[in-house]
Amino acid sequence: MLFLPDPGSFFVDCTSPIMASTLPPLNPANVQGDILVGLPKKVQHYLFFQIDDDVTAFRKRLRLLIPLITTTVQVQDDRAKIVANKKKAAELGKAPELLRLSGVNIAFSQFGLNKLGIKDNLGDTAFATGQQKDSQGLGDAGAPDANNNFVPNWINAFKNQIHGVVIISGDCDLTVTATQAAVLAIFNIGAHITLHEVITVKGVVRPGAEKGHEHFGFLDGISQPAVKDFDTKPNPGQETVSQGVILCGREGDVVAGTTTPFTRPAWALDGSFLALRYLFQLVPEFDNFLKASADPTKGFTSDLLGARLVGRWKSGAPVDVFPLADNPAAGKDPLQNNNFRYDFPNDFDTQDRCPFAGHTRKTNPRNDLEQLGFSTENRRIIRRGVQFGPELTPEEVSSGKTHHGRGLIFAAYCGSITNSFQFIQQSWANNQGFPIQKPVSPGFDAIIGQNNQGPDDNGPRSMSGANPNNQTATLSLPIEWVVPKGGEYFFSPSIPALRDTFSLV
Repeated sequence: MLFLPDPGSFFVDCTSPIMASTLPPLNPANVQGDILVGLPKKVQHYLFFQIDDDVTAFRKRLRLLIPLITTTVQVQDDRAKIVANKKKAAELGKAPELLRLSGVNIAFSQFGLNKLGIKDNLGDTAFATGQQKDSQGLGDAGAPDANNNFVPNWINAFKNQIHGVVIISGDCDLTVTATQAAVLAIFNIGAHITLHEVITVKGVVRPGAEKGHEHFGFLDGISQPAVKDFDTKPNPGQETVSQGVILCGREGDVVAGTTTPFTRPAWALDGSFLALRYLFQLVPEFDNFLKASADPTKGFTSDLLGARLVGRWKSGAPVDVFPLADNPAAGKDPLQNNNFRYDFPNDFDTQDRCPFAGHTRKTNPRNDLEQLGFSTENRRIIRRGVQFGPELTPEEVSSGKTHHGRGLIFAAYCGSITNSFQFIQQSWANNQGFPIQKPVSPGFDAIIGQNNQGPDDNGPRSMSGANPNNQTATLSLPIEWVVPKGGEYFFSPSIPALRDTFSLV
């Protein structure tokens, strides 16, 4: 008789740290494709799910899904096909037709690992507690329940336990919907249900000239770290980080500020943590604030104010290089749009070029900390999010009020949520005194900084340096224009881990 392991007691006993120095070189075929390169997408679905009580059946079905998981090598091949398709169309003098491509990745929360019976400690406290318990520390609005447990002001679906997420991308909604149906069919063949959909959040790249821009209008996803020995041709200004900053078990997978390696189970090698946030954006309200707070008669336009709040012009051009006027050509040029350090003369002590609390400066302070001898390497993340929701309607523009949900499905990969995503939000974006050792208090990150003080909205916020003509003045930020409505922390396992630890034959 064949005895299968009891899913309630299944675990891998591996408490010793992975020795990065003795590992073979990174094999991209072992890494899920969204992490190091990013799944190509026009449309992307995030299928949040719960595992049914028949865990053994789920793990057997997971085995059937593995051939559909898109690896880094496959993504590299897909992106090469896209480049070749565009080149061929250009040679023919016509617009390229979209290639029919789809991608699938999967990740599990701590609740999911518990459900599967995988008892190893991944060594990340934020992941272990889950994002809902972490939400108060992140600054999300909310209130205590009858048992004095903090409940964030999220949509109800995200207040449930979420065991995992399947990320499905493609060239159009038809492709992605068909792929999602195929994924669900694997887990729910016939009447035997092994996976329950909690919610599917649907993202779509913005149309036309707004492609690549988030809903406030700013070019997004520019400042990504290069991964050592993988991204071998970084652009000017692009920082190269150790592989362990993004992938568990690799060199640099250490507790921030130390040389102490995290203790990871062996199967965690080449996996990555994923912080997912469902962020709504109040675009008409943000636009109206910029118009009301600007002073065009003194050259302080709403576009300049917006650029100083973000740290970039809408084109992507950094204000640290182009402080008073946009440069759209530089904004779309990867050789220029990330080539800055906040290290112009006197940049450390003045806000001439970029406010200390500018979003890009808060979340990647560069020389602000390096000049003081601090490394920011272990704080870096790779962002793979996508926009959701419709474009502004004429009614919203005229009324200045949001009537339709839109925003960003924020997705960030990292070797430690505690080191990076959680730290960036709590200790940098929400910290009025960061960057440190400045002549004035920087204030909150106007875009994502939060001041948790209530169930419906958060407390007062302000920042300094917004007006280049009066840099010591404090600008009041009346509301939060980015509103978290859900999320979770996940772990994206390697292909070998999915095959040998998570699934069953």
